[in-house]
Amino acid sequence: MQTTGERSDGGLSAEPLTARGGSGEPVVLVHGLMGRGSTWSRQLPWLTGYGTVYTYDAPWHRGRDVADDAPISTERFVADLADAIEGLGGPVTLIGHSMGGLHGWCLAAARPDLVKALVVEDMAPDFRGRTTGPWEPWLLALPVEFGSPDQVLEAFGEVAGRYFLEAFDRTPTGWRLHGHTGRWIEIAAEWGTRDYWEQWRAVRAPVLLIEAGNSVTPEGQMARMHETAHGSTTYVHVPTAGHLVHDDAPLEYRRAVETFLTSFAGGA
Repeated sequence: MQTTGERSDGGLSAEPLTARGGSGEPVVLVHGLMGRGSTWSRQLPWLTGYGTVYTYDAPWHRGRDVADDAPISTERFVADLADAIEGLGGPVTLIGHSMGGLHGWCLAAARPDLVKALVVEDMAPDFRGRTTGPWEPWLLALPVEFGSPDQVLEAFGEVAGRYFLEAFDRTPTGWRLHGHTGRWIEIAAEWGTRDYWEQWRAVRAPVLLIEAGNSVTPEGQMARMHETAHGSTTYVHVPTAGHLVHDDAPLEYRRAVETFLTSFAGGA
């Protein structure tokens, strides 16, 4: 079983899953592009009341020194997530942000035996025609390492900066990117070449869809996901929130997720 805790030196290991506490059926938290399992710290105190919680680190997000030369594809991510979950001994509730939501519903479609229920936060099936070009110069210009929290906050803003402080590798001299920007660009670029409606239509597990008011998703797609779902779905729009809904509007996010977990995922 691929589970692990934090290393004795205080860093995170390169293993996919980290146990975060709680008891009962497994709940797995899946981060978005450029994220990491460690960024769920503000949600753990209440989520651990709904099961045994694990955070997941996706490929190319497990530390800057963790080599992975495999070709990038959604299928590779989904297979890795499946391998990690199979060791937990039963179906899990997946809570995914952005890229993590996409991989969660693709897994629920391909392996319904592994997914009991699913939260999808601010992600949609079809980004075709949207390129990574507008944000590539900014991303490629980021320093590999930031020397202080203030530098991170200045680069990303208050909400995202706090998030990335928890994601980056902690070094003796600062906060270092926990992956390679070129690879992160490749991951996002794939979304501009294909859509995932077929996978969405195959999902039968209960799903909570949470869309930010200032969303990165194409307009109307998450509402359409709700309207066209073949399983039970709940759609929540949070008008005051940016892409990181769980950190930008934490009370609204918690209320929606707790209601869902209690109603559909068998939570306490």
